[in-house]
Amino acid sequence: MRLILRIASVVAGLLVCLPLHYLWKLSGRRSPWPPRFLRWVGWSAGMRTRIVGTPLRSHVLFVSNHLSWLDIMLLAGASGTAFVSKDDVARWPVIGWLAGLNNTVFIARTQRNAVRGQADALRSALQTGQPVALFPEGTTDGGVCVLPFRASLLASLFPPLTGVRVQPVALDYGAAAHDIAWIGEEPAAANARRVLSRAGTASVTIRFLEPIDPAAVGDRKALAEQCRREIVEALQAGASAERADRL
Repeated sequence: MRLILRIASVVAGLLVCLPLHYLWKLSGRRSPWPPRFLRWVGWSAGMRTRIVGTPLRSHVLFVSNHLSWLDIMLLAGASGTAFVSKDDVARWPVIGWLAGLNNTVFIARTQRNAVRGQADALRSALQTGQPVALFPEGTTDGGVCVLPFRASLLASLFPPLTGVRVQPVALDYGAAAHDIAWIGEEPAAANARRVLSRAGTASVTIRFLEPIDPAAVGDRKALAEQCRREIVEALQAGASAERADRL
């Protein structure tokens, strides 16, 4: 019953937001409704978000740790960002269409010789001022652990783009992280069912850390390492504070 009610809530949000999105598009204005809908999906799934720090609103690449499909809903709802996604998502029924509404940057990650094209696609999106988010772990296989960041897509930031910054983001699910995180080869439908059937609500803290100027870092590998280090430190500090609150 909990699963059914949450799915019904998501569908109701879509029915409200979709007509408003197209009305905004007809007026020639940038639509705020895709991120609002994604925020609603997160809320319907039982996530209650607390934002720490200030997200940049344009000319920014958000770099975040990655646990769950909920990450996209929560981060988009908090910042209005678009995302980088593998191109086969564009062909998924409904999901691909919704991703397109939120200006997702689709790339062919499976082609090793396409790295330059991937970087160019992301670079073009950043030049428009559209905030874009990237999960540089490239997978959720690490569960609650933060895997090494892959630096290949950060090549889009070199040579540095004028005015474009990188902002690390630490997604902290706290005590609920183990319940939320993707488990190994768990099918997507099974994961969605498990998360949406979870009892109660969960508090999620989104920490927007200090922006980084790529020009001051030097190269993509150093940038990837710095972003990962700052995110891990923020998650550790959050865990320490949570333990202190329980004492």
